[in-house]
Amino acid sequence: MKRQSGPFMAIIFACAAVFFALTGPLQPAHAQGPPIRLVAFGDSLSAGYGLPNEAAFPAALERALKAKGYNVEVANAGVSGDTASAGLDRLDWSVPDGIDGVIVELGANDMLRGLDPAVPRQAIEGIVEQLKARNIPVMLAGMVASRNLGPDYAQKFDSLYPDIAKKHGLVLYPFFLDGVAGETALNLQDGLHPTARGIEIIVGRILPTVETFLASLPKR
Repeated sequence: MKRQSGPFMAIIFACAAVFFALTGPLQPAHAQGPPIRLVAFGDSLSAGYGLPNEAAFPAALERALKAKGYNVEVANAGVSGDTASAGLDRLDWSVPDGIDGVIVELGANDMLRGLDPAVPRQAIEGIVEQLKARNIPVMLAGMVASRNLGPDYAQKFDSLYPDIAKKHGLVLYPFFLDGVAGETALNLQDGLHPTARGIEIIVGRILPTVETFLASLPKR
């Protein structure tokens, strides 16, 4: 004999509908309360060189996170032309107290100038140490050296990011320009700075790592 499951299942679905109407969709742990305040601290790549503010990396990242339910604000503390040492010099006034986390993206200009990789290594580590001393969590976005600088330079430069991340226990995104570097259609005419579409690709690729970073932030 067939079981009369129709009325029973209707009751189950009705109860489920009431439950979700009352509780709402599941949200990230940081979706409630005051917004998470992040700072994108870097050079022209994160500042949005040649782009309107709303197309720059910080604004695009903020939109992507909000679309996933995060209550977050991402401030733009990128300065075009900055080396890692210049970033260290302005750290205190670029990252005020009360910030929940900083995404550090620096080193590209050091590499383009052919500076000894020891210089950005020391500066980026100094940035990390100063932020940690202020109890501000750090996520590190790495860079990759141009291969025309030679294998020795590339090895020393490329390794500084994972080395610093490992030493200080940081969340690391290995290559900020992953999927965009060298792609003519995704960069401005200078071949160095991403277009708005390029930024969207960067955000899409870095987003899971940023979510890992957000999950690691101290609970409020």
